[in-house]
Order: sequence, then structure tokens, then C-alpha cells
Amino acid sequence: MTLWLAVAGLLTAQPAQAATGGCAGNLVRTLPFSTGEVRVYKTRDRACAVAVARDPGQRRAMSVSIQPRGGYPVRDAGQFTRYAGPVTVHAINRCVYVKGSVGAGSVDSGWILC
Repeated sequence: MTLWLAVAGLLTAQPAQAATGGCAGNLVRTLPFSTGEVRVYKTRDRACAVAVARDPGQRRAMSVSIQPRGGYPVRDAGQFTRYAGPVTVHAINRCVYVKGSVGAGSVDSGWILC
């Protein structure tokens, strides 16, 4: 019985994480483009980004990066079916620059969350 409850708990916890792509915090910005979107999340001290395919399922090149002002970018890239990321940086009182792509489509944010 305990094992069944543990499995049921895991099955119900997955959609919540899938909705955010693994990022913590509140959704503060959505950057749409032709083949998907980049979602930016923020907590008190961190910013996180994930690139999400508009039509999941087909394996294709995807990437997402986030860079705090004055810092180095953190990037995730590869052949994915649903999303690239999450990528997270410390961003207390710092702007961030976010880029993302899915297949041939891409977007960049400029400096945001300032």
C-alpha cells in the first residue's frame, strides 16, 4: 500500500514540474517566436529560463541561455523533443539577457527584469 501511494504521488507531481520545465519561482515573462517560446521565471535571488517547443514530439535542435548583467551566460543546447533547459543564474538586483531557439525559430530578450 505504501509503495502504491509513493508511485501515485510521483505521477501527480510530474505535471507541475513539466509545466515550468523545472524552473522554480513565478513566471514573469514569456517570449514567443514562430516555433516555440522562452519562459522566464524569477525567485527572490534567481532567474531561470526554459525554451519550449510549440509542437512537442519531434526531436530537433533547441537551445536556451540566460546571462546576468556582469556575469557569464549559462546555456543548454542539444536535440530535444519538448524543451531545452532549465538554466538558472543568480540575479539579485541584476538584469538578465535571455536567448532561445527551437529549430529555425529564435528569440532574444534584450536586458530584462531590471
